[in-house]
This record gives sequence, C-alpha cells and structure tokens, in this order.
Amino acid sequence: MTGGYLMAFAIMISSFGCNNGLILSGARVYYAMARDGVFFKAVGRLSERTRVPVVAIILQGAWAAIVAMTGRYEQILNYVVTIDVLFFGLTGAALFIFRRREPPDASDEFVRVPWHPITTGVFVLACWSLVISTLVGSPLNAGIGVVILGIGALVYRFWAVPKS
Repeated sequence: MTGGYLMAFAIMISSFGCNNGLILSGARVYYAMARDGVFFKAVGRLSERTRVPVVAIILQGAWAAIVAMTGRYEQILNYVVTIDVLFFGLTGAALFIFRRREPPDASDEFVRVPWHPITTGVFVLACWSLVISTLVGSPLNAGIGVVILGIGALVYRFWAVPKS
C-alpha cells in the first residue's frame, strides 16, 4: 500500500515538473508567434519589469488548466504524448536533412552526434513507434490530440494569410 502511494506521489511530482516546462516553453511559442504576426499582438509583449511574456504564460497556464480538467490522467497523457512524441521524431528526422545540407568544410561548426545516423534513426523509429502504438491502443484519446493539432494548423493557416 505504501509503495503505491509513493509511486503515485512520484508520478504527481513528475507531472507537475513536466507541466511546468510545457507551460513555460509553450508560452514562448505563443510569444514568438505573436511577434511574427500570427497570434494576438498582446501575447507578444514582454513585462517591463521582468522581461517575460506574462500574457503568454497566463494563456498557456489557462490552457493547461483546461486540459487538466477534461479527463483522466491516462486520457490526457495519450493525446499529449501522441503529438509531443510525433514532433520529437520529426526533430530527430530534421537532423538527417541538416547533415545533408552541411557544407563539406563545416566540421568545426556542427555538433557531432555519436553513431549518427544509427542513433538518430533508432530515436526517430522509437518515437514514431510509440505514436503508432498509442494511436492503435488508444485511438480516441490519441485522436483528440490529432484533432487539436489539426485545429491549430487551421488557425495558423487562417492567421498567416497575408492581410491586404
């Protein structure tokens, strides 16, 4: 019984830590989008005193609270992980493209990844295997993440249309 409580407590602490990182990094994405003109202008302002995007942090915190109230832990985890890990895999896959574009004399300018392309390929395959596994094992919850991503893509497309 005590072990179960300790494990639940550890998961809770881990979740809070992860959520903290996601809120702060997500807020920076909103901030950058606003600075690029593809999100509300107010979100792109920094606090005079602290030099942080307060509006963006509040917006991301509110979104995190809404997500937290929409379902059970495993449901939310499935639709968040599906999209997060998909993009982790895409980030790893981008390394293949960057290495292909690398100038021949740029050996000192680029960080070398040990055993690349093997380690990179294993990472990308592991990420995408997890995404496929989640889509197959929990299609409804994973599908919610895909729908949220799709809505975001549509909103971005609407916002990014040049204003004349």
